[in-house]
Amino acid sequence: MEKERQLSVDTLSELRKSPKKMRSPFDSPKKGPTLSTSTSSFEAVDPHDPVLNNLASTMFSKTADWVSGELESTIDEYYLLEQMNRVTLTKYSDMRQITTNIDKGVSELNKKYENLLPYLDQIDQIDESISRLEQAAYKLDAYSKRLEAKFKILEKRSV
Repeated sequence: MEKERQLSVDTLSELRKSPKKMRSPFDSPKKGPTLSTSTSSFEAVDPHDPVLNNLASTMFSKTADWVSGELESTIDEYYLLEQMNRVTLTKYSDMRQITTNIDKGVSELNKKYENLLPYLDQIDQIDESISRLEQAAYKLDAYSKRLEAKFKILEKRSV
């Protein structure tokens, strides 16, 4: 216990004498203070175990392969999306052309219908006239049958 106190007193006296700051546990050995408390930064300070170095290299190369594979798949998805947009643009352009043609056809049909309206009105008038004429013909036929019946009656009386 006495030694520990002496050590801490010596350390404090050295810190007071030296202009250096006390080192924080967040300081990097080479770079000084860091914002991250993570120990994941890779600093080759001391030579490590070769197996550990090999595993770290393998991990980093596989991580790089994975990241580049993800980027490639994202790029492929963007190319696919671009192709889909082109196809959609072509389809909409075709649909626009078809719609324009249909619009022209409907406009032409409407003009033709407007030109035919007077003739259709005449046809309706003729149909009404024919109906009245037909009714008159039925009435005339009925009247002539009655007249014929009366004539036969009169003829029988005169004979």
